[in-house]
Amino acid sequence: MKPLILSSLAEQELAEAASFYDSQVSGLGKDFVSSVEVAIEGIKRHPSAWPIVRPAIRRKRLARFPYALVYREYPDMIVVLAVMHLHRRPDYWADRL
Repeated sequence: MKPLILSSLAEQELAEAASFYDSQVSGLGKDFVSSVEVAIEGIKRHPSAWPIVRPAIRRKRLARFPYALVYREYPDMIVVLAVMHLHRRPDYWADRL
């Protein structure tokens, strides 16, 4: 398996979303992070399994939450470009390419 890293902006989005969910219901932020971790493992196992949304860019939806991981596979690694909310500004991450 290739290593997977989150860009600094994706890490920030992850932290902000987890904090938001925790502010809504105690422990929900932890559930969100767990959902991201499950998605990351799926991407690492089968990086080409999810839909292409732009050339060389794929999107893996999270279970239970309206978020997706936007990522790019390189020969030696996978980089998550965004932890994207599915109902807000759908292409805001495009300048990260």
